[in-house]
Amino acid sequence: MPIVFKTAYGRWAFWLCLAVVLVIALAPPRVQVPPTGWDKVNHLFAFAVLTVLGRRAYPDYPAPMMLGLLAYGALIELLQHLTGYRTAELLDLLADGAGLVIGWQAAWLARRLRRLR
Repeated sequence: MPIVFKTAYGRWAFWLCLAVVLVIALAPPRVQVPPTGWDKVNHLFAFAVLTVLGRRAYPDYPAPMMLGLLAYGALIELLQHLTGYRTAELLDLLADGAGLVIGWQAAWLARRLRRLR
């Protein structure tokens, strides 16, 4: 498959994932439970996946992509604050940042393994 098509599929996957994360982040919670901190794992996982997809979709623009994802995390927190049924938390944004680091490392490792083959 030519590299142009791989990039196009990667971009579709990246933007679709961005939309899904936004919908999930802004959906009303089904059940109100006391915060346990486990939601931070959801943030970490979501932004790790977004980073891996973003590195694949925009390989020539890693820094703007990473900064854009961090800004996206901040935007989600702002929008959650405006909903009235969600809250904005700085720890969520920190978990997003940790997910960016983990995703960056995962993407780097995947590229490295592909080169070794």
